[in-house]
Amino acid sequence: MVFICKKKQTEKLCRLLRCDSCNSFCIIWFSRMQILSVILFVSLVVAHSCSSLPKRDDSIRNTIRSITNIAQTTLVHIRILRAKLPVAPQIEFSAPSINGLTNISYDLALLDQELKSPESLNQIQADVSSLEGLVRSLAVTMNCPVNDRPTGEVSNSLFPDTHLYLTLAKVQGYLDKFLLNKDKLKVC
Repeated sequence: MVFICKKKQTEKLCRLLRCDSCNSFCIIWFSRMQILSVILFVSLVVAHSCSSLPKRDDSIRNTIRSITNIAQTTLVHIRILRAKLPVAPQIEFSAPSINGLTNISYDLALLDQELKSPESLNQIQADVSSLEGLVRSLAVTMNCPVNDRPTGEVSNSLFPDTHLYLTLAKVQGYLDKFLLNKDKLKVC
């Protein structure tokens, strides 16, 4: 940095903001190269603190939060659809046990397959498919074993209304149980 002493009007390299010779504040003259290097340094420091990649734990926590939000949204979609349908018979369905990510991913894939049949379930099928994809991604992130997605034909029921109500009951029952056991998302 080059400082110019106001009183003596001489250029002098100084280490401080005060001029050694006259003990007064001096005007600071930066060269263009010094300004660019200061700007580059500041931008790198700011960019590093603002754009660092999220830590693995933060990423897992955010994914679990997203999974929970999608599950709650899907339950709202089911309730809205049930309100539009004629009164349904009481269907009891026991959801399978929820043990960990591998199990959850497989069960959601089965429900996704079953939801592909009735056209009125398109939104719920999209929700479950997104949910299954996020759970599968979380399992891979946590180095959990992931089963292949189940394949098979979707059954065209002779009783489509009954099939619709049964499918809704299965998905709702599973998601209700899933939300009660969301701590299992941290277990393989």
